[in-house]
Amino acid sequence: MIVPRYISKSIWLLMFLWVFVQEANALCVKAPKANLRSGPGTKYQKLWQVFKYMPFKRLKRKGNWIQVKDVDGDRYWIYKGLVTSSYKCAVVKKEKVNLRKGPGTNYKVVSWSPVSKYFSMKVVRTKGNWVKIVDSVGDKAWVYRPLIWIQ
Repeated sequence: MIVPRYISKSIWLLMFLWVFVQEANALCVKAPKANLRSGPGTKYQKLWQVFKYMPFKRLKRKGNWIQVKDVDGDRYWIYKGLVTSSYKCAVVKKEKVNLRKGPGTNYKVVSWSPVSKYFSMKVVRTKGNWVKIVDSVGDKAWVYRPLIWIQ
């Protein structure tokens, strides 16, 4: 079956917009620390404090506050000025994870490995099933993709 040219262009446009919307839903904490609250404002209870590069999925916005979902599926509110969508971040989703000097188990672990669950990092690049990361103090390493949650 031959698809008219304008339909195929429309499909490509829809696919692009879907990817763009998915990317826009990914947020990273850009501040050194951020409070997560039960509602959209400082009068709401502080439920958790997170650190730079903690990733979230954006759910909705109310004024200057964004409702987000974390790696565990829990929902919080965060002030919009504390997050960015200009880069990807990741968080460890297992209890202990080794970080390595290169993309594979044949590379040695870095001196500050292993890291614990909820350790957050910025994604630098990927190579197969391995992700190069940088932490909030600038240390770089590689981590096995299935062990982290990327947004």
